[in-house]
Amino acid sequence: MSIKDNILYFDEQLRPTPCRLVAVSKTHPVTAIKEAYDAGHRLFGENKVQELIDKYALLPHDIAWHLIGHLQTNKVKYIAEFIDMIQSVDSLKLLKEINKRAEMFGRTLPINCMLQIAIADEETKYGMSCDEAEALLQSEEYRGMKYIRITGVMGIATNTEDEQKLRGEFRTLRACFTRLKETFFFANGDFKEISMGMSADWELALEEGSTMIRVGSGIFGARDYSK
Repeated sequence: MSIKDNILYFDEQLRPTPCRLVAVSKTHPVTAIKEAYDAGHRLFGENKVQELIDKYALLPHDIAWHLIGHLQTNKVKYIAEFIDMIQSVDSLKLLKEINKRAEMFGRTLPINCMLQIAIADEETKYGMSCDEAEALLQSEEYRGMKYIRITGVMGIATNTEDEQKLRGEFRTLRACFTRLKETFFFANGDFKEISMGMSADWELALEEGSTMIRVGSGIFGARDYSK
């Protein structure tokens, strides 16, 4: 199927649900993103800051860009002016830098952020424990931040075909979301997102309560790993 057909397929699958699609365009050319854009899609995810900057400059500015890869503090300044969501906040240090740069750019709207929670067995994946996320939200430094908005949690499951293992990891993330919601965001409607599920496991994630799936190859085809 074409990129347009894939976008329309996911739109149809997700329409009865509260879940949204992040079209993960990493390593794919601007022409491919434009095809998805012309099909009506406006929410795209990138892993690397430089690639995101390059694409932002060449594409319409009504796109909502999500940074979904690991973010170093020294690179926040390059995206703080335009980024819609940083899904991969994994430390208080990073959150402080995001808040600082958003203030410097004089943003009228805060930068939306998700707390990345470690749910996989793989040491190569980033993320906090739920206890660490709770400690971050209890900190005086977090409570003084005015230019960020915590909207939920994100997690990357183990790369496996074991359905039960995947379900267990998705349930761990959902339980963390519920814990943080009840403790810190009970009356805050902004905290509502559980970003989990990718091309190979999005249907399981949807069944387990995902509100945002991140799909790359399922839309754009195989990735170019040379980039």
